[in-house]
Amino acid sequence: MSGMQTPDLVVIGAGAAGLLAAGTAAAGGARVVLLEKMPKPGCKLAITGKGRCNLTNIEPRGSFESHFGAMGVWLRPAFDAYFAETLIAFLESEGLPVVTERGGRVFPANGRAPDVVNLLVAWCRCQGVKIELRQPVRRLLAGAGGGIEGVETESKTLACRNVVLATGGASYPGTGSTGDGYALAATVGHAIVPPRPALVPLECSPKPARDLDGLGLKNVGVALRVNGREVGSGFGEMGFTAHGVNGPVVLTLSGLAVEALAVEADVRLGIDLKPALSMAKLQARLERDLAERANEPIRSVLRGLLPKAMVASFLATVGIPGMQLGGRLAREQRSRIVQGLKDMEIRISGHRGMTEAIVTAGGVALDEVDEASMASRRVTGLYFAGEILDLHADTGGYNLQAAFSTGVLAARSVLGRMKGLDERYA
Repeated sequence: MSGMQTPDLVVIGAGAAGLLAAGTAAAGGARVVLLEKMPKPGCKLAITGKGRCNLTNIEPRGSFESHFGAMGVWLRPAFDAYFAETLIAFLESEGLPVVTERGGRVFPANGRAPDVVNLLVAWCRCQGVKIELRQPVRRLLAGAGGGIEGVETESKTLACRNVVLATGGASYPGTGSTGDGYALAATVGHAIVPPRPALVPLECSPKPARDLDGLGLKNVGVALRVNGREVGSGFGEMGFTAHGVNGPVVLTLSGLAVEALAVEADVRLGIDLKPALSMAKLQARLERDLAERANEPIRSVLRGLLPKAMVASFLATVGIPGMQLGGRLAREQRSRIVQGLKDMEIRISGHRGMTEAIVTAGGVALDEVDEASMASRRVTGLYFAGEILDLHADTGGYNLQAAFSTGVLAARSVLGRMKGLDERYA
C-alpha cells in the first residue's frame, strides 16, 4: 500500500466508527487512508466497558432506539444499514465469539476489549486500508464550490474528494478523544451543540460519609427530581464514591442531571433501598424486627435491612441515635426509618468532568447531517460517524452500536457517491 494513489476516502479517527467506515469502504473497492493522531488505533475502544467492551445489545429495534430518546428516530437509517445481528455475525465470522449477558448486553466471550480492536485493525488492513498513526489532522480543505478537496495534517496534505470525520467526542481525553473534530467541522461551517459530559458520575452535597466510599448497592430504585418534579427513574446498581454517586442506574440518569445543573436547578436523587417491598410490608418487617430485638441498639437491628457500612450514615440522615434501643423507638421515628428506606434523598450539586464521562453529549448538529447517508448538508463529500454527532444513549451497548452503524452507513454512502464520480465504480 506504500504506492497508493490519491485516496478515494480519508477517514479521520481510528475508533469504532472510523474502523468500520474505513474497512467497509475498502471492502467495496475504495482506496482508503485512515488517519489517527494517537500512537495506536482504538485507544478508547480498548478500555470501553471496563475493559470488556459492551459491543451492542440484543433488545428489539424499537426498544433499542428508545434509549436515544428523540435521537432514536434519526438513527433508523443507520440501524437499517447495520444492526446488532450483523455486527455479531461479522465478529464471529472473524473468529471472535460473543456472549449475551444480563439486560441483553453483548460482550466478547473472552471479555477482552483489546481483542476487538486487534480484530478490526487486522480486518481493515486485510481490506487494503492504509492506517497512518501519529497523524493529527489540522484542517479540512474545501473548495470554493463547497466540496471536500483534501485534508491537511501536521506533516502533509492529502488530496481526496471524500472524508469521514469520526474523531469521537471529548470524554476520556487521555485516549485521544479530545474534541478535535468539533473544530474541524466548525471551520467548514457546521454548527456545534456545546459538548458536555454524559454518562458521568454525579457529585453530592454534602459528600457521602467516608464509610460509604466504594459501597455498591444492587437492585435499588432511583428517581431523579428536578425542582421537586420527577423527570426520570431507573432500577439496578449504583454505588458511592468520595465525591458522590456512580453506577449504571446513576449514569443512565446523569444526562438529565447535567442539563438541569446547567440552569442551576435543584437536583435530587430519591433512592428506594427496598423496591421489592411496599411501604406497608416494609413497615411490618421493621415492626417485627424491633419486637424480636427490642433490647438491641437500632444500629444492630438495621443490619438486617442495610449493608453494615451504610447503617451509621443512614441513621444520621433520619436523625436517630445509633445506640437507641429498638424497643424504645417512637412511632414517628419508625416512620422516618421506613420513609428513609423507601426514599433516601440525596442532593446533587454537580458532576464529574470529561475525564470521567463515558460518552459526550453535544457535537455536530443533527439537522446539518443527512440521516439517510451521514453526509454533511453543508459540504459535499464530508460525512460524519460516531460520537462526534450530537447523539448519545444510556449504558448497555447502545452508543457503541450507533458508532458502528453510522460508520458503515457513511462508508456505503461514499461508495454510492463514487459510482457517479469514477468509472471504476459504475
